[in-house]
Amino acid sequence: MVFHLGVIRLLAERHLLENVERISTVSGGSLLVGLMFQANQYQWPSSDYFIEVVYPTLRESLCKTSFQWGAVRQLLNPVNVPFLLSRANLLALAIKQEWQIDIKLSELPSKPEWSINATTAENGKRFRFKQSDIGDYQLGYAHPGDFLLANAMAVSAAFPGGFGPLQLDATRFEWQKREWNAPKGTEQSVDIGYKVLHLYDGGIYDNLGLEPFFDAGRSKAKHPGNAIIVSDAGRPLPSGFDFLALNPFRLQRVADIMSDQSHALRVRTFSRYLQESPGRGAFMYIGTPIEATLPCKSATYASNFPTTLRRIDWREFDLLANHGYQVAKQVEQAYGLYDHSETREN
Repeated sequence: MVFHLGVIRLLAERHLLENVERISTVSGGSLLVGLMFQANQYQWPSSDYFIEVVYPTLRESLCKTSFQWGAVRQLLNPVNVPFLLSRANLLALAIKQEWQIDIKLSELPSKPEWSINATTAENGKRFRFKQSDIGDYQLGYAHPGDFLLANAMAVSAAFPGGFGPLQLDATRFEWQKREWNAPKGTEQSVDIGYKVLHLYDGGIYDNLGLEPFFDAGRSKAKHPGNAIIVSDAGRPLPSGFDFLALNPFRLQRVADIMSDQSHALRVRTFSRYLQESPGRGAFMYIGTPIEATLPCKSATYASNFPTTLRRIDWREFDLLANHGYQVAKQVEQAYGLYDHSETREN
C-alpha cells in the first residue's frame, strides 16, 4: 500500500490522476484505492487534492492504526465467531467500523471504472467486483445490490495461510450469463450451482491485476490507445530451503515457487509489450534499485518488508513511500510513463 502511494504521488505531481479511466487492483492495492476514495468523499481525487489531502491523511491513518488488531477485535464479539475460519469477513467488519467505509459497491462513481479482483475458490477463475456488477466469466454476473465496498476490499487480505477466504452468500443475487462474444442484452438467468462462494485474493490468480486491461495470450491491450501503468509491490521469492523433512512448510514453498513463476511470466509478457512500442505505459517494481539517488539497500528494504496490516511507524512509511516515488521517477526518466500525444491514461 505504501509503495503504491509513492508511485501515485509521482503521477499526481505530473497531473495524471485526472486522466485515469480504469483501475484494477489486487491485494493491498484494493485496500489503498478504497481508502483513497473514502478520503475524497468517494470520488476519485484530483492530482492536487491527492497531494494536499489524501496522501497526508493516509500517512497518518496507516501510522496510527493497526488494522490487524481491528480484525481481532471483531472476533471478540460472539456474533462473529462463525467467521473464525473465514477471517476476511472479520476484516470486512473492521474496514466498515474502524475505517468508516460503509458505502455500497453500487454507490461508487462509474468513472474511473474500478475492478477489485478476487479468485473464486470453486472454479479458480478471476472474480471481479465492480460498481456495475460482480462475478466471473464462467459463473456469470450479478448486480451488486446492497453488497458493501468493505467486503470487496477485505477479499484483498484473503490469501491462503493468512486471513482465509471471504464467504459470499450467492443466493442473495440473481446471476446472469451470455454466450461468449454475444452482445449485451442477451444475458439469461443461470443457476451457478453454489449457495456460497469462497473468494481469495485476486493476486492468487493474477498478482499484477493486469487481466482487465491486457490480453497476455495475444500480447495486446484490451483498450487500444490507452497507456497501462502497473505498480508491482509483490515480494520476491526468498532464497534458501532449510525446512526439515516432513515439515508442512515445504508444501508452502512449492506453492510460492509456482506463484513466482506465474508472476514472472506475466511480467515478461507485459514488459515485451511495453518494449515493442514506446508510450504504451510503464512498469514500476518494488525491487528496483535506485542507484542514482539512494543506496541500493532501499530496494532490499522495501521488497523484503513484511506484508502486514499492523501499524507502521513514520520512518517506515516514509522509506517505503519514497522508494515507490523514486522508482516511478526513474522509470519516467528512462522510458517515459505514457505517449504524450494521447490524452487518455489507465
